[in-house]
Amino acid sequence: MALQDHFDEVGPATMLLVGFALFIFPEPATSALGAGLLLLGSAWWFYEWQR
Repeated sequence: MALQDHFDEVGPATMLLVGFALFIFPEPATSALGAGLLLLGSAWWFYEWQR
């Protein structure tokens, strides 16, 4: 298994980490943005996983 096989998962994983960081920040606007990024990142990750 080559390292190139895992490059497709860097984007969704980064989006999930940033979304989680914004979600736990105690401000309503950043929490909403973080929740949106978590949803989008998880959908993107699932899409990449199914390919």
